[in-house]
Amino acid sequence: MSFSKKSQFALHKLIHGEDKPYQCDICSKSFSQTCHLIQHRRIHTGEKPYHCDVCGKSFSINHHLTKHRRIHTGEKPYHCDVCGKSFSRNHHLNEHKFIHTGEKPYHCDICGEKLYECDICGKSFTLKSTLTIHIRIHTGEKPYQCDMCGIAFSERSSLSVHKQIHTGVKPYHCDVCDKSFSRHHYLAEHKRIHTGDNSNLSKHRRSHTGEKPYNCDICDKSFSTSSSLSKHIRIHTGEKPHSCDVCGKSFSQKGHLTGHKRIHAGDKPYHCDICGKSFSDSQHLIKHKRIHTDDKPYHCDICGKSFSRNHTLIEHKQTHTGEKPYRCDICNKAFSRNFHLTEHKYIHTGEKPYHCDVCSKSFVRKRQLTIHECILTEE
Repeated sequence: MSFSKKSQFALHKLIHGEDKPYQCDICSKSFSQTCHLIQHRRIHTGEKPYHCDVCGKSFSINHHLTKHRRIHTGEKPYHCDVCGKSFSRNHHLNEHKFIHTGEKPYHCDICGEKLYECDICGKSFTLKSTLTIHIRIHTGEKPYQCDMCGIAFSERSSLSVHKQIHTGVKPYHCDVCDKSFSRHHYLAEHKRIHTGDNSNLSKHRRSHTGEKPYNCDICDKSFSTSSSLSKHIRIHTGEKPHSCDVCGKSFSQKGHLTGHKRIHAGDKPYHCDICGKSFSDSQHLIKHKRIHTDDKPYHCDICGKSFSRNHTLIEHKQTHTGEKPYRCDICNKAFSRNFHLTEHKYIHTGEKPYHCDVCSKSFVRKRQLTIHECILTEE
């Protein structure tokens, strides 16, 4: 490697040598250049001198601000020379190129596979941090709480996206008409108004190509339509824009609200062709039919026992592990199933939600009501 200046050459040689004369007086870490020490010290001081003039976010290093600004400008300076797709960051381009080359450069030197396995459901992950986030699905833990409305989230990034509902921040700006949007994919969809792109034709073509151009910027999951992405993002934000005008319950998807309203109307359009039982939801009918067919597609890989529902299998596996992830916040008693925790809490609240429609007697547990009804039937 060659340099035009002697000073540049001297700095470069420090990379190969062991000479790191600049030491942090807090943690004793050493650096070859004084500028690197200055940047490092900000970890200890928390100093973030570089501020985004659009959204106010601050950074400790200038080039982090440069990368961040591309969120607002939509700039994507790194182009794939194979398919022409553009990216805002160079490492995203490098990883994208592996699609064309078929290269898989990240190998585990221990087993070549995913190291971190969930001992509840068996799903595996390449990063321990991803496993930690995944486990919260089972435990129900949501450590990140919104200080404005109290809604809690399992991931910090989900809370950040949710807060935009309160702040009204819309960092994505259209460079044609200056309209602003809270999500990048909303801006991309809007720009079609200016380009004249036929979105219906584009959607139809994707059914043949399998293309999924809409990416969730929180979990990187991809979708073929913007509407599917919009629905998915509500998992992260906790947004439930569809409310029932009868009981006030809210839902993230309109279809879920439609199904819910059938409870109030008593409408059960899905009928079992074997026993005639009716259901308000098509998924409930599918699960019910397994009673007749004895279909149990979910198998325990420890004892071989099978189940008709996946969540029943997940809870069953906890009998092998002895895990009790659901803990009472009043007396600290732990349970292997969330349902058992819910019923346990009625002891503290005094609530008896299971009512007999014959004598109006109430019970803490559903099975107590079932036994009671059997006694009445025998009498």
